[in-house]
Amino acid sequence: MSRVEVNVAVNDGEPGAERAGRPRRADARRNEETLLDAAAAVFVTSGVEAPIRDIAAKAGVGTATIYRHFPTRADLIIAVYRHQVEACVEAGPALLATSATPHAALERWAGLFVDFLVTKHGLAAVLRSDNGQFDALHTYFVDRLVPVCAQLIQAAAAAGEIHTDLEAYELMRGIGNLCIGADSDPGYDARRLVALLLAGLRQL
Repeated sequence: MSRVEVNVAVNDGEPGAERAGRPRRADARRNEETLLDAAAAVFVTSGVEAPIRDIAAKAGVGTATIYRHFPTRADLIIAVYRHQVEACVEAGPALLATSATPHAALERWAGLFVDFLVTKHGLAAVLRSDNGQFDALHTYFVDRLVPVCAQLIQAAAAAGEIHTDLEAYELMRGIGNLCIGADSDPGYDARRLVALLLAGLRQL
């Protein structure tokens, strides 16, 4: 399945720039997104406690650059999480505009959502910690992603492709439950199971 490339605006590394109304520099955005993509990739293979030097090597920068953008590991974890959520948010309308059918768009978006859930490897334990910085992440996740999933479902239902009584949060919970096995079994194919789930939604 092809990826939908999106640019996500997060903390720009220039304190006060957004508050002052100044636009973020394009190179600063690209550099930070490179760091976030590298961190996400390392988290998939090594978990959120992976050495910062591994993330720096993946991004092709020094560790000092990582710490300049993200002074603590919590800052980095939160930024990666939000970066991936926003990628899923922006992908929804893009997929509806480029896919052959709304159901195809829903299928492709579900694949991106599976990728997001799998790249949260190790994050669940961190979210259960007593670090107050993580408290708002679940609310952020729900508030940003449920409307996008609902838009895709409504488009597919309006096209007569799926049943009309499906709730977005219900579908996202179902996909999430199907991804649980990926944490402990490298041979577990969450994508295949989610594809079967979506096939079962088709209106016969």
